[in-house]
Amino acid sequence: MAHDPELQYHIQMKTGDVGRYVFLPGDPGRCEKIAKYFDNPQHVAQNREYNTYTGTLLGEKVSVVSTGIGCPSTAIAVEELIAIGADTFIRIGTSGGMQPGIKTGDVAIVNAAIRDEGTTLHYMPVEFPAVADIDVVLALRTAAQNIGMPYHVGPTQSKDSFFGEIEPDRMPVDSRLNERWKAWIAGGTVCSEMEAAAIFIISSIHRKRAGGVMVMASLDESADETSEEKMALFNVDRAIRVGIEGMKLLIEKDKQQVA
Repeated sequence: MAHDPELQYHIQMKTGDVGRYVFLPGDPGRCEKIAKYFDNPQHVAQNREYNTYTGTLLGEKVSVVSTGIGCPSTAIAVEELIAIGADTFIRIGTSGGMQPGIKTGDVAIVNAAIRDEGTTLHYMPVEFPAVADIDVVLALRTAAQNIGMPYHVGPTQSKDSFFGEIEPDRMPVDSRLNERWKAWIAGGTVCSEMEAAAIFIISSIHRKRAGGVMVMASLDESADETSEEKMALFNVDRAIRVGIEGMKLLIEKDKQQVA
């Protein structure tokens, strides 16, 4: 079958298939969960790690597109989504909490990302910061406050190796990993995940808006939560609820500016 030249190669979509407002989970299985909050959600496409639903919120077309794990596949998704009209992105996902006092189930509203990955070096020198859009950050913070969700605002560490984070001591470069991890915490990093840096850098280059909200698992071994309690609280639905309400606030603000 011949390739449709209008379709973006990886996400297999064209202009009109997605709204300007897009949620970006990593896991394709989370797309349907997010789409359930839309009005009239429709499954649009599924190719590789990229699963897409489109519907409406407050009468505006919105979409959810999974990115897969890590910055390489995420960068492809964001590039191709921008090419077909998307301009506002909210990453929704899970992460490891890094600051003392963070409890499992708290959400991170990330205002920047440590570029501890390789993909964004192909876009900008490492000195250029990966920052979220201020309006998206403020909308997500207000959303968390409005629904009573415990939250923490700050940077995330976007890394390439999941096991390098959770099992650093078995890595040949353990001393480097542990030293840097200690520094990230000292600097106020709130969580660790694997996609935000690419979303923020590419959005900056293209002058688009991006932010992120992630539910966190506490890394405090002395926390008084049982493993069952932690699993119940470490639920991406907590981040989804904040993301949905935050996007609604952005849509309302955009409508007011047009009016």
